[in-house]
Amino acid sequence: MRRLSELRDAIGPWERIAQRVEELRGLMALAADEEDDALQRDLEREVEEISHQLGELEFRLSMGGEYADHDAILAIHAGAGGVDAQDWAEMLLRMYLRWAERRGFQTRILDTSAGEEAGLKSALVEVQGPYAYGYLKAEKGVHRLVRLSPFDAGHRRHTSFALVEVLPEIDEDVKVDIRPEDLKIETFRASSAGGQHVQKFLHLASLYVG
Repeated sequence: MRRLSELRDAIGPWERIAQRVEELRGLMALAADEEDDALQRDLEREVEEISHQLGELEFRLSMGGEYADHDAILAIHAGAGGVDAQDWAEMLLRMYLRWAERRGFQTRILDTSAGEEAGLKSALVEVQGPYAYGYLKAEKGVHRLVRLSPFDAGHRRHTSFALVEVLPEIDEDVKVDIRPEDLKIETFRASSAGGQHVQKFLHLASLYVG
């Protein structure tokens, strides 16, 4: 049922744009016949808006990936750089929160760990919105900041690092299929006195979901 709703949400914007284009064709013919300058300007603005929406939709299509349209979990960790790195981690958190707000996404801070003097050691944020993971997945990796440190009395140049991790939110009803060929079973015989005991260890060699 949820998959059907997701498909409707994906198709809906394309259908609405197609309807607006058909309406524009009639209005453009009317504006040309009547030579109405005001109507012509309105139509030009409408065309620009439709072009912008088409660009957004095409960008979503280019994302690809199984979970591109899912909500996202964003984790930020201060790296090397001491207080400067923790301040940098907090700056990144504010940047992502403002970005999500401008896009109309909902955010919820799940956990934070404050630094001793300033900034954050780490933060965990849930981002909810259409294609949240698709937009954010490119942010994965180490982010570096070079600046004159406000925490250095000598105002020397410091390099700070922060790690950003992005994961898609997965439905709780995901079915995990463990294939027999993915299992590795090893048998070991104890070497201690009376070593007749046999220990079996079950190792999951590899498991991929989706």
